[in-house]
Amino acid sequence: MSSITTKDGTQIYYKDWGAGEPVVFSHGWPLNSDSWESQMVFLASHGYRAIAHDRRGHGRSSQPWTGNDMDTYADDLATLIETLDLQRATLVGFSAGGGEVARYIGRHGTKRVAKAALIAAVPPLMLKTAANPGGLPMKAFDDIRAGALAGRSQLYRDIASGPFFGFNRAGAKVSQGMIDWFWMQGMLAGHQGTFDCIKAFSETDFTEDLKKFDVPTLIVHGDDDQIVPIGAAGLASAKLVKNSTLKVYAGAPHGLTETHKDQLNADLLAFLKS
Repeated sequence: MSSITTKDGTQIYYKDWGAGEPVVFSHGWPLNSDSWESQMVFLASHGYRAIAHDRRGHGRSSQPWTGNDMDTYADDLATLIETLDLQRATLVGFSAGGGEVARYIGRHGTKRVAKAALIAAVPPLMLKTAANPGGLPMKAFDDIRAGALAGRSQLYRDIASGPFFGFNRAGAKVSQGMIDWFWMQGMLAGHQGTFDCIKAFSETDFTEDLKKFDVPTLIVHGDDDQIVPIGAAGLASAKLVKNSTLKVYAGAPHGLTETHKDQLNADLLAFLKS
């Protein structure tokens, strides 16, 4: 397997498909790089180099006890980009991975970055605070933590069969394959890494990171996202990121990389070519 080693010795697995301008994907919680396969196959077949890694604590990467926070995730991404000596890369982040992309730009700038895309992403801030009244209450994340401790296998099944893909909506066509796909990736991840990541994706404030974006940025969000509600996420990010393009997918759930993959693939390709 292809992997790079970070400064603290963590092994980060990655896949590297195709040739051409690089597109680097950062996945959501509790998933791994397999969650980007629909986009990677599509873009690699259209002349791009598609690269995706498993975040520390997730997938086939190491499961360190420490470093499961956004600063370290961003630094791991920087190590990957620098080790592969990528230039003029497009960074694409989904959900928690959107936070990773934002923090990368906040900490490392855009000298190696040509464009960015935030897909159903968690920035600017998921947690409800006095300054962020549209966020979700702490209880929502405490409930996820409690579910993880009680039995994360069941938690992942419940999330996948319910709000993640919108399968809890009236008239939804439920795909057992998608549910199994989500559960399998979650169970490949480490217990501690995914537990710590809940705090990382929910409590990290990316406002100042977004203000540092100085490259064309595509923001995609579903207006029926039950995991990362669009108001405090995609809509708020679009107001903070200069030179951003917002695309709202009507009726789309959080897991739109699969449920709306054809629409997303077409939008990503058009964005890359623009």
